[in-house]
Amino acid sequence: MDYPRQYNAVTDFVDRHLKQGRSDKAAFIDPESSISYGELAANTHRVANLLRQHGIEAENRIALLAHDTVSWPAIFWGAIRAGVIPAAINTLLSTEQYRYILQDTRPRALFISAALLPLVEPILPGLKQLKQVFVISGEAGDHVDFTEAMSKQSEQSDTADTCCDDVAFWLYSSGSTGMPKAVPHVHSSLMETARLFGQGILSIREDDVVFSAAKLFFAYGLGNSMSFPMSVGATTILWTARPTPDVIFEIMKKHQPTIFYGVPTLYAAMLSFPECGPAISSERLRLCVSAGEALPKDVGDRWQSIFSVDIIDGVGSTELLHIFLSNKPGDVVYGTSGKAVPGYELRLIDENNEAVNDDEIGELLVKGNTTANGYWNQRQKSRSTFEGEWARTGDKYIRDKDGYYHYCGRTDDMFKVSGIWVSPFEVESALIGHDAVLEAAVVGYEDEEGLTKPRAFVILNDGFDEAGLYDELKEQVKNQIGKWKYPRQIEFVKELPKTATGKIQRFKLKQ
Repeated sequence: MDYPRQYNAVTDFVDRHLKQGRSDKAAFIDPESSISYGELAANTHRVANLLRQHGIEAENRIALLAHDTVSWPAIFWGAIRAGVIPAAINTLLSTEQYRYILQDTRPRALFISAALLPLVEPILPGLKQLKQVFVISGEAGDHVDFTEAMSKQSEQSDTADTCCDDVAFWLYSSGSTGMPKAVPHVHSSLMETARLFGQGILSIREDDVVFSAAKLFFAYGLGNSMSFPMSVGATTILWTARPTPDVIFEIMKKHQPTIFYGVPTLYAAMLSFPECGPAISSERLRLCVSAGEALPKDVGDRWQSIFSVDIIDGVGSTELLHIFLSNKPGDVVYGTSGKAVPGYELRLIDENNEAVNDDEIGELLVKGNTTANGYWNQRQKSRSTFEGEWARTGDKYIRDKDGYYHYCGRTDDMFKVSGIWVSPFEVESALIGHDAVLEAAVVGYEDEEGLTKPRAFVILNDGFDEAGLYDELKEQVKNQIGKWKYPRQIEFVKELPKTATGKIQRFKLKQ
């Protein structure tokens, strides 16, 4: 896809809708209000003027630490209109994590939800580059009230003359293997993912209403809730609270979305909800999407049998901005991650960087126009991840003879038992296939003889207890995937360590 050299993404995602007659159409609906495409455009001009008034110039950075309300896209696109770089930050972290991220970002301004302000207030004096704090949806205290400041700004401003290869925004990786890393993305990448996956795979259209459990600060959620629907003029439902099954079903019943985006653990929890069924969901639902971690076959099969709607399971990353490997409507093979999204190339390599054959395990590398150039201030990690046009995903896969990719686990999570590779995901899927199991995570451990064996951490569904399950679950794995793969140890737990985006932190379980 070609983009003009002088290109600002706001012209495609915001201004185009006014020219095409969508000024009055709802762009975003949150629990308190809604905003049309015309109102959103006006607010992006106001934000651009607000930034300039406070001396925040093109190529400066701002931190966007806010809940998913209609203010979020206005700030994001307003900054981009001004040539300022918004860094979207996870709303579910601790004070110390915010200290690290905000020192790393060096923002000139911070846009923050009032509810989150107490978490960062102690670290603000140490942020030397910070000029101003704008508080959203609540008491501003000694800082600037965002809504009041916005109301004083003009609805007209100049759009920055940016290049299609200019950095437009930052996202932070989920931190599944340590502290999050900043990933800068360029102006053209937003529309690229929208065309390749949103339109090319999902066939998203103007009359769609979309709802994503993944939040806007997450690469997956940013595409789901913003770049995909805004690429065609669709409407997005935003929600600020934690996405529990009862809340998700309530929103789906009320707003009747046509596309729903979730993660595997949420789909499993929704299936375990006592009233789960079409009667409490959306009658207009035509498509569901999953990412973040691989979707177990059992979860996909059960969802399809109850709702008669497929879950399109795909694989993406912050480094690539969205999904590059996926099932697609009409070609869903549960238990696989599908095939390459057109526009991306994939290859599997062994420990010697040699290509592997079908049915052999290899590390997945991906090539595509949305690949970031590297991590911010992480030179060594950039060199080990980004290799020319190719990026290492850190995921192990098997490609079968029909071209479908089967997830095995993270490179750091794979281990050998009796000299044979064991996929944590394969063992976890076998465990989840048992009626008693809601979630499972598997890691390798060394037994008393120094040999590596699988250990499982299991969360049970409501109504089940541990009695008799220890041996039953071992037999389940032996019978389904192989006698050497069964977990020698099983620990029943109430929760698993996860990132704020739902990925299991297996490195913590190994400890």
